[in-house]
Amino acid sequence: MRPETLAVHAGAEPDAATGAVAPPIHLSTTFAHGPAAERIAGYEYQREGNPTQDRLETALAALESGTAALAFASGMAAMTALLESLPNDSRILIPDDCYTGLRLLAQDFLTRRGIAAVAVDMSDLAAVRVASANGIALIWAETPSNPRLKIADIAALAQIAHAHDALLACDNTFATPVLQQPLALGADVVMHSTTKYFGGHSDVLGGALVFAQHDALYERAAHYRHVTGAIASPFSTWLTLRGCRSLPARMAWHCRNARAVAEFLAAHPRVERVNWPGLHTHAQHAVAAKQMRDFGGMMSVEIRGGRDAALAVASKVKVFTNATSLGGCESLLEHRASVEGEHPVSPQNLLRISVGLEHPDDLVADLAQALA
Repeated sequence: MRPETLAVHAGAEPDAATGAVAPPIHLSTTFAHGPAAERIAGYEYQREGNPTQDRLETALAALESGTAALAFASGMAAMTALLESLPNDSRILIPDDCYTGLRLLAQDFLTRRGIAAVAVDMSDLAAVRVASANGIALIWAETPSNPRLKIADIAALAQIAHAHDALLACDNTFATPVLQQPLALGADVVMHSTTKYFGGHSDVLGGALVFAQHDALYERAAHYRHVTGAIASPFSTWLTLRGCRSLPARMAWHCRNARAVAEFLAAHPRVERVNWPGLHTHAQHAVAAKQMRDFGGMMSVEIRGGRDAALAVASKVKVFTNATSLGGCESLLEHRASVEGEHPVSPQNLLRISVGLEHPDDLVADLAQALA
């Protein structure tokens, strides 16, 4: 079944009780059971599972071609559940260019259990092999990466990880399963911040893990979610499930608009670099073309003149909104270094751009006046 059809129908069977075509929201926190806690309808307490969550997890697993999925309250909750499921004193590899939350989680929390995170350029397979030589439990890939849009070869990373009896996890938030399917390329688990493209409207927080196998790793992550309470609310789950229905259509529009914006920026004299894997000038364009169906709605641009020049552009946009996050209908622009805390790692002249669903001519015109 094609992704467009799966997105519409996975987890969307008509309600058995009423025939309703739109999935119902089950808000109950508790469910009737027998006198010895027999689960009459399969549920006991919302934190342990609920019908709305089951529908979303069915859809997520289908879209990523996985066997099981877990929905979480946020992308960080999903990421934490997976990494906290690793044994104490594990050694893991993370990207040198990655979401700030991953870096902080590794630095401030995983070290308490002796988990050492080594930052590596995941686009450099030789560097990954060298870093893996001392033993690893997991490679964490983020491709395209945040915010420099580096591309990692997922199939090659899977081979390296499995040669060391390690796992490959892939943050697929930027690409979504519509554009890229890491499990089909050998990854063991995929992470999403469903807040972004799955939700699609900047109005729901959520995260997910999708597993290649319903195995011990899945069970450990599910147990962590249950005990720590990192579950999403039924309403958030329902909104995310609704977002799944239009995900392929929205991603096509995001990609179309991103190409127009990227090509305009790449030709502008005030622009030093455009980081978007759809450009032939991108260092890993060939890898992206091999493993992605299209190149996504995310990019970053490095402005000539440093921090002040970048902030000047950000201060002049009118259609774009200065805001964090990504994947919504509206186009967003963000000076990434300014939101990374006390020790930013992004270039001071870099602006991260989430290209939305407006008309591409209006987006280009807005950037043209901001760069003038």
